[in-house]
Amino acid sequence: MELRCGGVGSQAGGRRMDGDSRDGGGGGCKDAGSEDYENLPTSVSLSIHMTAGAMAGILEHSIMYPVDSVKTRMQSLNPDPKAHYTSVYGALKKIIRTEGFWRPLRGLNVMMMGAGPAHALYFACYENMKRTLNAVFHHQGNSHLANGIAGSMATLLHDAVMNPAEVVKQRLQMYDSPHRSALSCIRTVWGTEGLGAFYRSYTTQLTMNVPFQSIHFITYEFLQEQINPYRAYNPQSHIISGGLAGALAAAATTPLDVCKTLLNTQENMALNLANISGRLSGMANAFRTVYQLNGLPGYFKGVQARVIYQMPSTAISWSVYEFFKYFLTKHKLENRTLY
Repeated sequence: MELRCGGVGSQAGGRRMDGDSRDGGGGGCKDAGSEDYENLPTSVSLSIHMTAGAMAGILEHSIMYPVDSVKTRMQSLNPDPKAHYTSVYGALKKIIRTEGFWRPLRGLNVMMMGAGPAHALYFACYENMKRTLNAVFHHQGNSHLANGIAGSMATLLHDAVMNPAEVVKQRLQMYDSPHRSALSCIRTVWGTEGLGAFYRSYTTQLTMNVPFQSIHFITYEFLQEQINPYRAYNPQSHIISGGLAGALAAAATTPLDVCKTLLNTQENMALNLANISGRLSGMANAFRTVYQLNGLPGYFKGVQARVIYQMPSTAISWSVYEFFKYFLTKHKLENRTLY
C-alpha cells in the first residue's frame, strides 16, 4: 500500500472522527488509508452512528447466537440431567445431536429484531455523550471518566429495547422449552404473567450492564490509546481492543448475569428447590436464591461460556461498527464532492 510521508498529512494527522485530537507526530510516515480515515470530518452524523451500530448489533448477535444459547443453559441452577454440559463445544455437539441441527438457533429472529434498534441507539448515544463529556471533563484528548459515563447512559437506552427480546430469547433457549416460536412465547408470557414479565429483570440487567459497559468502554478506549494512538481505521486494533475489553467486562459481571438469567427464565425446578411459590422478582431475591441453591460457585456458573461468547462478540461489534462508520462517512463525502 502506498505510504505518504512528511508534511502533507502531518497537520491533520491527529484528527479523529469522534472529535478528539492528538499530536500527529510531526513528519512521521503514515498509511494512506489511515490518513483518509483521519481526514474525515470530526463530527459524524447521527444517522451514520445509528446505521453502523445497527449493523454491528445484528451481525454480532447472529454470529455468536449458538454460543449464547449454550451460555443460557450452562447458567441453569438446576438443569435437567439430560442438559448437563462440561464445555461450550461439548454442549453444542450434544444439543445438535439430541435436539436437531437448528436447535441452537431458536430465538435468533427475535434477537435480531431487538439488536438492530438497540445497538443503533446504543452507539449513537455513546458517541454523542462521549464527545460532549470529553469537552467538559478533559478539553484535550480522552477522558476515561467521560467514556464510562457515556457507556452507562447508552446502556439505559439499549436495555430498554433489548430486555423484552432477552426474556423471549432465553425462554426459547432453555432445555425442553414449551415454546416453539417467538410469537407463541410472547403470547404465553403476556397472557400468564402480564406485560411486566418482559421487564422483570430490567433493574438486574441495568445493574449488570452499567458496570459491564463502563468496564468495556474504558478498557476499549484505553487499549486504543496504546495500540492505535492515531485512532486510524485499523481493523486489527479494533478487534484486539474490543475482544479484550469484552472478556474482562464479561468475567467481572458474571454473577449479575446468572441472576438475570434466573429472573428471565423463572426456572421451575430451581424455584421449587428453593421453596419459592409464584414468580421470583428482584435482584436481591435472585442473589439469595442463587446462593441458597449453589453457594458462591453458583454466581460463576457459565463464566467460561460467557467469556467465550463476549470476547468475539465485542470484537465483531467494534470492528463492524468502525468499518461501517468509516465506509458510510467516506461514501457521503464522495457524493458531496461529485455534486
